[in-house]
Amino acid sequence: MVDPNLFRKARFLTSAPSIHQCPPETGAEVAFAGRSNAGKSSAINRLTHNGKLARTSKTPGRTQLINFFALGDEQVRLVDLPGYGYAKVPLATKQQWQEHLAEYLQARQTLRGLVLLMDIRHPLQNYDTTMLNWAVAGEMPVHLLLTKSDKLSRGAAQKTLAQVRQHLKKAKVHDLVTAQTFSAQTGEGLEELENVLLQWLLPADQETLPEEESSSPESNNTP
Repeated sequence: MVDPNLFRKARFLTSAPSIHQCPPETGAEVAFAGRSNAGKSSAINRLTHNGKLARTSKTPGRTQLINFFALGDEQVRLVDLPGYGYAKVPLATKQQWQEHLAEYLQARQTLRGLVLLMDIRHPLQNYDTTMLNWAVAGEMPVHLLLTKSDKLSRGAAQKTLAQVRQHLKKAKVHDLVTAQTFSAQTGEGLEELENVLLQWLLPADQETLPEEESSSPESNNTP
């Protein structure tokens, strides 16, 4: 069986202001991206069972660097990309973030997939579809994480999920893009997310990653 503690081994590796300062392109990584109010940091912290790994803030848009977290060893990584769209920052800063995001998604050879987070109450906004277009154009697998599902009734959450999946089917990208509901607050959808990430990060014949002592983290066209 796959090591159930894999994501608990996550530790801070490094931060980079652009793709040119990213770690060497060896191994495999999965990136997390989303609007600054989509709950990206909270989702990463829930996944890794470490409430302090990815910094959360009451001020959306605090993450302005590409942050890398190693799983076990430095050859398998989670990547926290800068939030976009909502942050109250100068336009020039937003444009710079977008340039870095586009460059990373299009040029990073070790990227195996993109987890695109969006508030389930406001899915597929303009910035979301822009990110989705970049990924699909590069034939990169994308997993849509409809966050904050605990804010809706189960019926309403499932209705929204069905609508998003239908949108993907009509856009003919459902073979490359999947979707699920998720709540960092309750843990709903955590196992499904773990399974998707493991399929992307680990070879089919590899069951576990090497053991390593964990260390404390340093503290527009719609498709």
